[in-house]
Amino acid sequence: MRILHLSDTHLDRTDAPNRRGVNATASLRLMLDELRHLQGLDAVVVTGDLADDGAVEAYTALRTLIGDYAGARDIPVFCTTGNHDEREAFAKVLGSGHLAADGTDRAEAVFGSQERAAVSTVGGRRFVTLDSLVPGKVYGRLGAPQLEWLREVLRTPAERGTVLAFHHPPFALDLSATQRAFGLRDPGDLAAVIRGSDVRVILTGHYHLQLFGLLESVPVWVTPGVVNRIDLTVAAGGERAVRGASASLVELDGPASPMFHTFHARDPQAHETVYEIDEERARAFVAEHG
Repeated sequence: MRILHLSDTHLDRTDAPNRRGVNATASLRLMLDELRHLQGLDAVVVTGDLADDGAVEAYTALRTLIGDYAGARDIPVFCTTGNHDEREAFAKVLGSGHLAADGTDRAEAVFGSQERAAVSTVGGRRFVTLDSLVPGKVYGRLGAPQLEWLREVLRTPAERGTVLAFHHPPFALDLSATQRAFGLRDPGDLAAVIRGSDVRVILTGHYHLQLFGLLESVPVWVTPGVVNRIDLTVAAGGERAVRGASASLVELDGPASPMFHTFHARDPQAHETVYEIDEERARAFVAEHG
């Protein structure tokens, strides 16, 4: 099975440059165009921060752009919420977040009425999207009720295992103060739920850079952002965002799987600085939002 993994599109309500001069819609459009020759895909997964400010127009644009890409390949799309998303607007446009190739909702089960968490099956492999959004906060949390629901879902193994997708990574690099403060706040509780289960891979975003690690021996992949990438080749404690859309290919079949490959769009402005903050400003941001 091949999955196209996207994250952090940060679409605005208009197809125009944002306050930092980046046109998020153009970045997504360019990334998808660059991937037009990619063969053998079975699903598209988009792990949160779909919209920058939770606007209905942003979700509509995403549904059109990614929906057209997936529809042309007759494959489903699975979307999760991120800290920039707004659940009501997300649900109004994307429903459960599990869309068939024709755009209809394909979820087999959903969690509650607020969080956007759902289950679907593709070719015997189960896709579970979770909702790690904490309204008004940058960090994420899954919470006991959602994790108990996940435990019940995983109680019955899927034919070919489970793919778990959500926004906030369950670990962080010591190089980044913002990662340490703004990742998933209850990774230990998640670890306890997936221990001994059929979860084969966890897909996340949020950090805008590629990162790999393990949770309970389950591979966790963090895909870089579509709207920009984070560059940590700065003075200790600082952070730099640079232009350039990225995406990942996740390969789940074969003796070496899971395998992960990152694509970078051929943006003529790639690597130009979008913003840069030093350690003092990073600490201030964490103090304000952490």
